[in-house]
Amino acid sequence: MLNFPPQNIVCLTEETVETLYLLGEEKRIVGVTGYAVRPKNVRKEKPRVGSFVSANIKKIKDLKPDLILTFSDVQANLTKQLILEGFNVICFNQQSISEILSMIKYLGSLVGKVEDSLNLVNEILQKINIIKKKTYRIKPKIYFEEWDDPYISATRWVSEIIEISGGVDIFAKKSRSQKALKRAVSSQDVINKNPDIIFASWCGKKVNFDKIKNRKGWSSINAVKTNSLFEIKSPIILQPGPAALTDGLSQIHDLILQWQKSQICNHKNFS
Repeated sequence: MLNFPPQNIVCLTEETVETLYLLGEEKRIVGVTGYAVRPKNVRKEKPRVGSFVSANIKKIKDLKPDLILTFSDVQANLTKQLILEGFNVICFNQQSISEILSMIKYLGSLVGKVEDSLNLVNEILQKINIIKKKTYRIKPKIYFEEWDDPYISATRWVSEIIEISGGVDIFAKKSRSQKALKRAVSSQDVINKNPDIIFASWCGKKVNFDKIKNRKGWSSINAVKTNSLFEIKSPIILQPGPAALTDGLSQIHDLILQWQKSQICNHKNFS
Protein backbone atom coordinates (compact mmCIF):
# COMPACT_ATOMS: atom_id res chain seq x y z
CA MET A 1 0.00 0.00 0.00
CA LEU A 2 1.26 3.47 -0.90
CA ASN A 3 0.81 6.00 1.91
CA PHE A 4 1.78 9.65 2.16
CA PRO A 5 3.64 10.36 4.20
CA PRO A 6 4.99 6.79 4.45
CA GLN A 7 4.51 5.20 7.87
CA ASN A 8 6.84 2.19 7.67
CA ILE A 9 10.15 2.78 5.90
CA VAL A 10 12.96 0.31 5.26
CA CYS A 11 16.32 2.01 4.61
CA LEU A 12 18.83 -0.14 2.75
CA THR A 13 21.60 2.47 2.86
CA GLU A 14 23.13 4.32 5.80
CA GLU A 15 22.57 7.93 4.74
CA THR A 16 18.77 7.75 4.65
CA VAL A 17 18.78 6.22 8.14
CA GLU A 18 20.89 9.04 9.54
CA THR A 19 18.89 11.71 7.72
CA LEU A 20 15.56 10.47 9.09
CA TYR A 21 17.00 10.40 12.61
CA LEU A 22 18.31 13.95 12.22
CA LEU A 23 14.85 15.03 11.08
CA GLY A 24 13.30 13.42 14.17
CA GLU A 25 11.45 10.88 12.04
CA GLU A 26 13.13 7.67 13.20
CA LYS A 27 9.74 6.35 14.33
CA ARG A 28 8.94 5.70 10.66
CA ILE A 29 11.94 3.41 10.20
CA VAL A 30 11.05 -0.28 10.60
CA GLY A 31 14.21 -1.85 9.13
CA VAL A 32 17.76 -0.85 8.20
CA THR A 33 20.85 -2.01 6.36
CA GLY A 34 23.34 -3.98 8.43
CA TYR A 35 25.87 -1.23 7.81
CA ALA A 36 23.84 1.43 9.64
CA VAL A 37 25.86 2.73 12.59
CA ARG A 38 24.73 6.37 12.85
CA PRO A 39 23.37 7.29 15.29
CA LYS A 40 24.93 4.75 17.66
CA ASN A 41 21.60 3.63 19.08
CA VAL A 42 20.27 2.55 15.67
CA ARG A 43 21.73 -0.96 16.08
CA LYS A 44 19.69 -1.48 19.24
CA GLU A 45 16.53 0.20 18.01
CA LYS A 46 16.05 -1.05 14.46
CA PRO A 47 16.10 -4.56 12.97
CA ARG A 48 18.73 -5.20 10.31
CA VAL A 49 17.27 -6.61 7.13
CA GLY A 50 20.17 -6.83 4.69
CA SER A 51 23.61 -5.86 3.50
CA PHE A 52 24.44 -3.42 0.72
CA VAL A 53 23.66 -5.71 -2.22
CA SER A 54 21.26 -8.23 -0.70
CA ALA A 55 18.32 -8.30 1.66
CA ASN A 56 16.17 -10.71 3.62
CA ILE A 57 12.97 -10.43 1.60
CA LYS A 58 10.91 -12.48 4.05
CA LYS A 59 11.99 -10.30 6.96
CA ILE A 60 11.15 -7.17 4.97
CA LYS A 61 7.70 -8.55 4.10
CA ASP A 62 7.03 -9.21 7.79
CA LEU A 63 7.77 -5.54 8.54
CA LYS A 64 5.07 -4.47 6.05
CA PRO A 65 6.88 -1.38 4.72
CA ASP A 66 5.01 1.11 2.57
CA LEU A 67 8.33 2.48 1.26
CA ILE A 68 11.85 1.11 0.75
CA LEU A 69 14.82 3.41 0.12
CA THR A 70 17.81 2.21 -1.92
CA PHE A 71 20.84 3.78 -3.58
CA SER A 72 22.48 3.88 -7.02
CA ASP A 73 23.28 1.29 -9.65
CA VAL A 74 25.10 -0.80 -7.03
CA GLN A 75 21.67 -1.73 -5.66
CA ALA A 76 20.01 -1.96 -9.07
CA ASN A 77 19.44 -5.73 -8.92
CA LEU A 78 18.18 -5.53 -5.35
CA THR A 79 15.88 -2.63 -6.26
CA LYS A 80 14.48 -4.61 -9.20
CA GLN A 81 13.91 -7.63 -6.97
CA LEU A 82 12.02 -5.54 -4.42
CA ILE A 83 9.85 -3.96 -7.10
CA LEU A 84 9.02 -7.40 -8.51
CA GLU A 85 7.95 -8.39 -4.99
CA GLY A 86 5.45 -5.54 -5.09
CA PHE A 87 7.17 -3.02 -2.81
CA ASN A 88 7.19 0.75 -3.32
CA VAL A 89 10.83 1.70 -3.83
CA ILE A 90 12.65 5.01 -4.23
CA CYS A 91 16.23 4.70 -5.41
CA PHE A 92 18.38 7.77 -4.80
CA ASN A 93 21.50 8.38 -6.86
CA GLN A 94 23.26 11.38 -5.29
CA GLN A 95 26.93 11.66 -6.28
CA SER A 96 27.92 15.26 -5.53
CA ILE A 97 27.61 17.53 -2.50
CA SER A 98 24.77 19.47 -4.12
CA GLU A 99 22.94 16.22 -4.86
CA ILE A 100 23.41 15.03 -1.26
CA LEU A 101 21.78 18.24 -0.05
CA SER A 102 18.94 17.72 -2.54
CA MET A 103 18.45 14.17 -1.23
CA ILE A 104 18.08 15.53 2.31
CA LYS A 105 15.44 18.02 1.17
CA TYR A 106 13.65 15.39 -0.93
CA LEU A 107 13.54 12.96 1.99
CA GLY A 108 12.32 15.74 4.26
CA SER A 109 9.43 16.46 1.92
CA LEU A 110 8.53 12.76 1.83
CA VAL A 111 8.01 12.65 5.59
CA GLY A 112 6.44 16.09 5.98
CA LYS A 113 9.55 17.76 7.40
CA VAL A 114 10.30 20.32 4.69
CA GLU A 115 11.31 23.13 7.08
CA ASP A 116 13.46 20.84 9.23
CA SER A 117 15.24 19.47 6.17
CA LEU A 118 15.94 23.01 4.93
CA ASN A 119 17.34 23.90 8.35
CA LEU A 120 19.58 20.82 8.28
CA VAL A 121 20.84 21.69 4.81
CA ASN A 122 21.53 25.28 5.88
CA GLU A 123 23.52 24.07 8.91
CA ILE A 124 25.65 21.89 6.65
CA LEU A 125 26.12 24.71 4.14
CA GLN A 126 27.26 27.08 6.88
CA LYS A 127 29.94 24.60 7.92
CA ILE A 128 31.05 24.12 4.31
CA ASN A 129 31.17 27.87 3.66
CA ILE A 130 33.26 28.54 6.78
CA ILE A 131 35.87 26.06 5.56
CA LYS A 132 35.62 27.33 1.97
CA LYS A 133 36.43 30.90 3.03
CA LYS A 134 39.75 29.89 4.59
CA THR A 135 42.85 30.57 2.51
CA TYR A 136 45.60 28.01 2.20
CA ARG A 137 49.22 28.90 1.52
CA ILE A 138 50.09 25.36 0.53
CA LYS A 139 47.64 22.89 -1.03
CA PRO A 140 48.72 19.26 -0.64
CA LYS A 141 48.26 16.79 -3.45
CA ILE A 142 45.99 14.05 -2.15
CA TYR A 143 45.33 10.48 -3.17
CA PHE A 144 42.14 9.02 -1.72
CA GLU A 145 41.92 5.23 -1.98
CA GLU A 146 38.42 3.80 -1.75
CA TRP A 147 39.52 0.21 -2.37
CA ASP A 148 42.83 -1.63 -2.55
CA ASP A 149 42.30 -4.32 -5.20
CA PRO A 150 42.10 -2.78 -7.70
CA TYR A 151 43.08 0.68 -6.51
CA ILE A 152 39.93 2.82 -6.67
CA SER A 153 40.25 6.59 -6.37
CA ALA A 154 37.82 9.06 -4.78
CA THR A 155 34.17 9.29 -5.75
CA ARG A 156 32.77 12.70 -6.62
CA TRP A 157 31.54 13.90 -3.22
CA VAL A 158 34.82 12.82 -1.58
CA SER A 159 36.82 14.66 -4.24
CA GLU A 160 34.74 17.79 -3.62
CA ILE A 161 35.30 17.49 0.14
CA ILE A 162 39.07 17.29 -0.45
CA GLU A 163 39.01 20.44 -2.57
CA ILE A 164 36.86 22.35 -0.04
CA SER A 165 39.24 21.29 2.74
CA GLY A 166 42.25 22.86 1.02
CA GLY A 167 43.65 19.85 -0.82
CA VAL A 168 44.03 18.88 -4.47
CA ASP A 169 42.57 15.53 -5.50
CA ILE A 170 45.17 14.06 -7.87
CA PHE A 171 42.49 12.07 -9.69
CA ALA A 172 39.73 14.69 -9.65
CA LYS A 173 38.76 14.04 -13.28
CA LYS A 174 38.13 10.37 -12.54
CA SER A 175 35.84 11.26 -9.64
CA ARG A 176 33.13 12.24 -12.14
CA SER A 177 32.75 8.56 -13.07
CA GLN A 178 30.01 6.96 -11.01
CA LYS A 179 31.13 3.39 -11.61
CA ALA A 180 33.97 2.37 -9.31
CA LEU A 181 35.98 0.51 -11.95
CA LYS A 182 36.15 3.66 -14.07
CA ARG A 183 37.92 5.28 -11.13
CA ALA A 184 40.54 2.54 -11.00
CA VAL A 185 44.16 3.70 -11.12
CA SER A 186 47.46 1.87 -11.48
CA SER A 187 50.29 1.83 -9.01
CA GLN A 188 52.41 3.79 -11.48
CA ASP A 189 49.66 6.41 -11.82
CA VAL A 190 49.91 7.13 -8.09
CA ILE A 191 53.71 7.13 -8.13
CA ASN A 192 53.75 9.59 -11.03
CA LYS A 193 51.29 11.93 -9.28
CA ASN A 194 53.41 11.77 -6.08
CA PRO A 195 50.73 12.72 -3.50
CA ASP A 196 51.67 14.54 -0.30
CA ILE A 197 48.88 12.84 1.67
CA ILE A 198 47.16 9.47 1.25
CA PHE A 199 43.69 8.98 2.68
CA ALA A 200 42.31 5.45 2.64
CA SER A 201 38.84 4.12 3.33
CA TRP A 202 38.41 0.55 2.17
CA CYS A 203 34.63 0.21 2.24
CA GLY A 204 34.49 -1.08 5.81
CA LYS A 205 37.67 -3.18 5.62
CA LYS A 206 40.48 -2.13 7.99
CA VAL A 207 43.21 -0.22 6.18
CA ASN A 208 46.62 -1.92 6.18
CA PHE A 209 49.20 0.86 6.17
CA ASP A 210 52.18 -1.51 6.00
CA LYS A 211 50.70 -3.00 2.85
CA ILE A 212 50.39 0.47 1.31
CA LYS A 213 53.94 1.49 2.27
CA ASN A 214 55.43 -1.73 0.91
CA ARG A 215 53.87 -1.48 -2.54
CA LYS A 216 56.55 -1.58 -5.21
CA GLY A 217 57.92 1.91 -5.88
CA TRP A 218 55.75 3.64 -3.30
CA SER A 219 58.69 4.42 -0.99
CA SER A 220 59.45 7.32 -3.35
CA ILE A 221 56.03 8.94 -2.77
CA ASN A 222 56.08 12.02 -0.53
CA ALA A 223 53.16 10.79 1.58
CA VAL A 224 54.99 7.54 2.35
CA LYS A 225 58.28 9.33 3.04
CA THR A 226 56.61 11.60 5.62
CA ASN A 227 54.21 8.95 6.91
CA SER A 228 51.26 11.13 5.90
CA LEU A 229 48.84 8.23 5.53
CA PHE A 230 45.48 8.33 7.28
CA GLU A 231 42.40 6.12 7.50
CA ILE A 232 39.00 7.78 7.18
CA LYS A 233 36.35 5.43 8.53
CA SER A 234 33.86 4.42 5.85
CA PRO A 235 30.67 5.40 7.75
CA ILE A 236 31.75 9.05 7.83
CA ILE A 237 32.98 9.43 4.25
CA LEU A 238 31.70 6.74 1.87
CA GLN A 239 27.99 7.20 2.52
CA PRO A 240 26.65 10.20 0.56
CA GLY A 241 24.74 11.86 3.35
CA PRO A 242 25.08 14.10 6.41
CA ALA A 243 28.01 12.17 7.92
CA ALA A 244 30.30 12.86 4.96
CA LEU A 245 29.47 16.58 5.01
CA THR A 246 29.98 16.95 8.77
CA ASP A 247 32.33 14.48 10.48
CA GLY A 248 33.99 13.37 7.25
CA LEU A 249 34.61 16.93 6.11
CA SER A 250 35.91 17.91 9.57
CA GLN A 251 38.39 15.04 9.77
CA ILE A 252 39.80 15.59 6.30
CA HIS A 253 40.03 19.34 6.87
CA ASP A 254 41.79 18.87 10.23
CA LEU A 255 44.32 16.44 8.76
CA ILE A 256 45.08 18.78 5.86
CA LEU A 257 45.56 21.68 8.30
CA GLN A 258 47.87 19.49 10.37
CA TRP A 259 49.95 18.73 7.26
CA GLN A 260 50.05 22.41 6.26
CA LYS A 261 51.29 23.45 9.70
CA SER A 262 54.04 20.83 9.52
CA GLN A 263 55.14 22.23 6.16
CA ILE A 264 55.31 25.77 7.54
CA CYS A 265 57.37 24.55 10.53
CA ASN A 266 59.73 22.65 8.24
CA HIS A 267 60.16 25.73 6.06
CA LYS A 268 61.03 27.86 9.10
CA ASN A 269 63.55 25.28 10.32
CA PHE A 270 65.38 25.31 7.01
CA SER A 271 65.16 29.05 6.32
